Amino acid sequence: MLLRLCDVTKTYSGSPAPVLRGVSFELERGEMLALTGESGSGKSTLLHLVGGLDTADGGMVALDGIDLTPLDDAGRAGFRRGRVGVIFQQFNLIPSLTVAANIAFQARLAGRYDKNRARTLADRLGLSDHLHKYPEQLSGGQQQRVAIARTLAPQPHLVLADEPTGNLDEATADTVLTLLQDLVAETGAGLILVTHSERLAGRLPRRLHLQGGRLA
Repeated sequence: MLLRLCDVTKTYSGSPAPVLRGVSFELERGEMLALTGESGSGKSTLLHLVGGLDTADGGMVALDGIDLTPLDDAGRAGFRRGRVGVIFQQFNLIPSLTVAANIAFQARLAGRYDKNRARTLADRLGLSDHLHKYPEQLSGGQQQRVAIARTLAPQPHLVLADEPTGNLDEATADTVLTLLQDLVAETGAGLILVTHSERLAGRLPRRLHLQGGRLA
């Protein structure tokens, strides 16, 4: 079992109601699922808890058999480095770094940089002719491909994608999602894709729907 959530709760200071109200589910290694729900249903909050970017108020979030809930910020950061990869809607590339350096960035932080793997990812994602460029010189679809390569370079056990195609047109979104699924499948990692798109959610073999902080 790669990921296990048991009765997870989360309330933010000043919020009149809990964001998450006892969420439980499991994810096997190599499994891919889509997480859907209306705005404010708790999707991004849940993703942050799973990725160790935030901590739950109650319940258990266990990755690779380790409960993240009692860990402090430094403990969670150290644990997720190399184990969890996150792809954001806004790409979050470093503007002062070239494409090649952006791809290498996360893997170097994790101490798992492999030049051959970085080159293979660039080839597969159609970035080989753009490695010397900077993010501002790329289209939105190209920037998201760089973000995918950066996330997969350290070979994480779990990939979290938060609306990764939200800024892309439909055709580009389809292409990017196909590449992401293929590359994740090759590594055996798990994938959780947060999306508002029913069409994209339908392309993944499993789906969970959040409504009012609970799985519906």
